[in-house]
Amino acid sequence: MQGEFRKRMAWLHTWCGLVSGWLLCAIFLTGSLSVFRAPITRWMQAQPLVEAVPAAQSQGALQEAARYLGTQAPGARFWRIELAPQPGDALLLAWQAAGGQRSSLQTAALDPATGALLAQPWGHKTEGGRHFMSFHYTLHGGTLGFWLVGFLAMCMLLALVSGVVVHRRIFADFFTLRLGKGQRSWLDAHNAMGVLALPFLFMVTYTGLAFFYTSYMPWPIKAVYGTDAQAYGRFQAALSPEAPPPRRALQGSPAPLHDLALLLAQAQAITGQQPRMLFIERPGDASMTVRVFNHPPADARSIRNLAGQLMFDGVSGAVLQVRNPDPDAPTHSGHIHPVLEALHVASFGGWSIRWMYFLSGLMGTAMMATGTLLFMVKRRHKSALEFGPATAGVYRLVDSLNVAALAGIALASIGYFWANRLLPQGLPGREAWEIRGFLLIWAASWLHAVCRPTARAWVEQLSLAGALAVCLPLLNLVTTGQSAWHYALLGDWQRAGVELVAIALGLVLMGMAWQVKQGWQRQAPATKPRPATRQAAAARAHHRLQVASRVLAASLGGYGVASLLASALALRLPQFSSVSPAEAVLAATLLSYVFFLLVAIWVFSIRAATHAWLGLAALALACGTMVAT
Repeated sequence: MQGEFRKRMAWLHTWCGLVSGWLLCAIFLTGSLSVFRAPITRWMQAQPLVEAVPAAQSQGALQEAARYLGTQAPGARFWRIELAPQPGDALLLAWQAAGGQRSSLQTAALDPATGALLAQPWGHKTEGGRHFMSFHYTLHGGTLGFWLVGFLAMCMLLALVSGVVVHRRIFADFFTLRLGKGQRSWLDAHNAMGVLALPFLFMVTYTGLAFFYTSYMPWPIKAVYGTDAQAYGRFQAALSPEAPPPRRALQGSPAPLHDLALLLAQAQAITGQQPRMLFIERPGDASMTVRVFNHPPADARSIRNLAGQLMFDGVSGAVLQVRNPDPDAPTHSGHIHPVLEALHVASFGGWSIRWMYFLSGLMGTAMMATGTLLFMVKRRHKSALEFGPATAGVYRLVDSLNVAALAGIALASIGYFWANRLLPQGLPGREAWEIRGFLLIWAASWLHAVCRPTARAWVEQLSLAGALAVCLPLLNLVTTGQSAWHYALLGDWQRAGVELVAIALGLVLMGMAWQVKQGWQRQAPATKPRPATRQAAAARAHHRLQVASRVLAASLGGYGVASLLASALALRLPQFSSVSPAEAVLAATLLSYVFFLLVAIWVFSIRAATHAWLGLAALALACGTMVAT
């Protein structure tokens, strides 16, 4: 931690990138895959194709759907009817019993031409692409995983900023790629991919934090609107001028459901958009409502690519609310967070934007992968002996984690698709076992990397992942009788695209395995540590305590100071400007992550950890005073 600012940032970039890079590789890879979560879900459901019918001829099926739901679920909390998204798809029904949990959701499928009940279950029960999305922001670890991902996102921002500071010739290095030069080649590849994806990485990391801005940083809202359960609702109501949907109390008197086909036709005439789903709340009661959700416009001219919604009285058919967003309408502060969400999940711009996000996400994954590998490439050339007598063991652990974080997560991801096709159709909790399979394969990849020599572990895992990906279409043909050729003939390019991309990525993985096998030189043994003197051991122990102290100051102290500073800004900003309290909370919360980042950089740039703690205490006292008075 000694030396000038740039050297401190180099140390921070190396260790922050290494320690957080293992999980960040998995987070970025699954995030990239989740861009195509809808096609992945469609492929994994493996629903048989039915006779395609024009929308005008499916009115009778809607009446059959209402009749079936009325018979099977007369006292349900809601009914949901998903219209066939593409020709050859079924009409999907779902309902939830009164007092039931989300896990108690029941489903059925109807023929869109006749309304006849189709075989159950219709297709495979699966989490599909939602698994990759959920893993991307929770690691399937619940609340702990959610907060861990948030912490890793801040580490990512810290690594990006420190990397820009370290590389003085960062843009010149982008045009430099020296192949076959060992450590220099790894650094050139790391720089090139980092610079190429740098704007995307900053954007997607910050918007990932902003996506859950009031969850990760709730203190500005609490400071302005209080700590009760209705505080968030008051904040949202003040932030957006749009009227909330009308609330209707249960009346307890039965009433017939209005003709759903007429409501669909009316909704399409009002919004000019294609309906995709009907949601009936409190079915059978005189207070029931019917919500019609539309597909977003395909030719969107704005990032705010929002689909129209309508609410009808379920008995009389009267229009209760129309939400038909106009991309040319004036914007307001309530649009800021939806725009940040759209930027993160690529819900605008169609398939071209999704492909750009996918490829940029893979480049970001590759940048982090080359960074973690570069650490060990340097140490194989010359050990830094950072851990004294335990250095060789730590290096071996880093090698195994590199394999699991890169080749292992790829193997687990393709294994998830194989589990979808191989698990028995009637297995209870089938979708949960798919996810367990993913996690078990990932854990097994690390154990394999621990037990095998590093070079062989790389080759074996990359080869296996590539082979499984290339053979995925064959597995699909054997288990379901469907194939990419069959999908293409029917115009179902979403499912065909899943198999074509799997083949392409499989060939890439097999090519990587071949390159590793051809180019990996025999790993030199780690430098034998010299016997440590008592003074050297004491210096190392002091250094580690200093590092631990700075890490705590940057993480816990930085979060606390950022929370107080954002709360103070939310309270004081309306006093010195025309900004409303809700807008002040929004601005302060979004800026809090910048405050956190700046504090963390300052903590690692200052000479002594004690000075960092004193500075944090003084800043916290000043901000706390502003919040309290």
